[in-house]
Amino acid sequence: MSINVTEERHIISVLVDNEPGVLARVIGLFSGRGYNIESLTVAEVEWDRGLSRISIVTSGTPMVIEQIKAQLARLVPIHSVCDLTEMGAAIERELALVKIINDGENRIEALRIADTFRARTLDSTLDSFVFEVTGNSSKVAAFIDLMQSLGDVEIARTGVSAISRGNRIDLTAK
Repeated sequence: MSINVTEERHIISVLVDNEPGVLARVIGLFSGRGYNIESLTVAEVEWDRGLSRISIVTSGTPMVIEQIKAQLARLVPIHSVCDLTEMGAAIERELALVKIINDGENRIEALRIADTFRARTLDSTLDSFVFEVTGNSSKVAAFIDLMQSLGDVEIARTGVSAISRGNRIDLTAK
């Protein structure tokens, strides 16, 4: 008898000390156990307390996700680990810069699609555009897919930033 356990996408928010080597330890935890990181962003969020937030998007079975969270929580410079996916509604955003090189009718179509996705035109030449698009990961991916059908594309993505909705503040470090 085979049990099919599907992999789920999770956004994990980790509050850490902003000090050298912390990000390497977090990444080492993932690579050492064969877990994949789909997206990773990090930035200082509490200057007076020296804290940074790492947003990690990963996929795995429920058991693997629980292992990841437990192992993260055991790392010394980590103050909190929150699975934003399990907490219910979270706000997720990503930014992408998309350069497209094309001509003729494809240029008009690229502008029409950019308008539909509310992408901003940051640069325009006679044979290229650079668009800025923001939204959840699926919106960004859909925009990129459509642009790739219209010409040669170069992409720079920031990765996912996410935060829980509601009145809960995740700054448990004291």
